Amino acid sequence: MNPLRMKVWSPYLVGAGIGVLNWLTFATVDKPIGITTAFEYSAALTEQEVAPHIAQPYLEAKAKDGKVPKIDWEWMLVLGVFIGAYASAKMSGDRAPEEKVPPLWRWRFGYSPGKRYAGAFLGGLIMMLGARIAQGCTSGHAISGILQLALSSWIFAPVMGLAGMAVAFLIYGKEGRSHV
Repeated sequence: MNPLRMKVWSPYLVGAGIGVLNWLTFATVDKPIGITTAFEYSAALTEQEVAPHIAQPYLEAKAKDGKVPKIDWEWMLVLGVFIGAYASAKMSGDRAPEEKVPPLWRWRFGYSPGKRYAGAFLGGLIMMLGARIAQGCTSGHAISGILQLALSSWIFAPVMGLAGMAVAFLIYGKEGRSHV
């Protein structure tokens, strides 16, 4: 069986693959894997064009740290996530094109693609805000940070997991288990 057509992969195999990708990233660009900085820098560059007087303090602070906002390799990772997720869904047949609302969401909130998309966007916005406040996203902290033995990442990862479980429980309750 072609592994690219499988709906579920071994978490151990995927974890090992991400670890190898992390090693390659450190070996080639000497940076950890992460994608939220790409969004931060894009916002800063946009602000620099639209309202340079507002962006100036941020840009000066970044320059002092030797981090000049730019579009770089991290955007390729962002694009890879979108392209890879789309290709995976298509190749594995995981989601039919007409299935715009997953069964669990449909059970809890009804069939409304607009509501589902708004919920996904709002959740992503909250995650991005939290990631920038924490100065790292799940890939930056939970993957790259743990690989580097950063104490903050070893604290972040279990707290993130527990918070995710708590939110899922608040949204779906115990009854949600039977509707997956």
